[in-house]
Amino acid sequence: MDNSTCPLCTSNETNHFHRDRQRDYRRCAKCWLVFVDSSQHLSADAEKAIYDLHQNHSNDAGYLNFLSRLALPLTGLLPPGSEGLDYGCGPGPAIASMLEEYGHRVKLYDPIYANHPAHLQQQYDFITCTEVIEHFREPGREFGRLFGLIRPGGWLGIMTKLVIDADAFSRWHYKNDPTHIAFFSRPTLTWLAEHYDCAIEFIGGDVIILQRNRHRRSN
Repeated sequence: MDNSTCPLCTSNETNHFHRDRQRDYRRCAKCWLVFVDSSQHLSADAEKAIYDLHQNHSNDAGYLNFLSRLALPLTGLLPPGSEGLDYGCGPGPAIASMLEEYGHRVKLYDPIYANHPAHLQQQYDFITCTEVIEHFREPGREFGRLFGLIRPGGWLGIMTKLVIDADAFSRWHYKNDPTHIAFFSRPTLTWLAEHYDCAIEFIGGDVIILQRNRHRRSN
């Protein structure tokens, strides 16, 4: 894929959005994704070295409170005993533990910390992606996989900070993490919902829940 091609919708209508000392950022004119030039992505080893420094533990009260902003509304939508997948769970799958406490069954997948390909061979009632999608090198491919793993009527719960505008982006701490390479906004996620025929709800500033429709469009 050309460096100027949008990695979400594959449009070639992308434009310069921002430049800082480390990286260049482009924005797609079709789906509004802001993304880092692929030539400026970290190597897999350098990326993992940064993830290994994260201190997100399942017994950290502050972290659990942070995750509850997705876990609680999602649990309110799920039938008892639902089966889910924590996609990009990291080394400490805290939200999976929280949802299991509510009586749901949760499998884990992470390409680095829980590389279980067998868990990608079935469908689920729900999938959680907490602070994950901003790391997607190929978001179009990743979302295609995710929605293929969700049963009709099932749910995708996302946590990620959202782009507001170019001025706010220039001062945004979130972009300074070198592992963050794809930045979403409300218009981007609305495009995603329309593309995959989903209902979407924005909860607060960084929680998004999508429901895959029971009947897929014929086109």
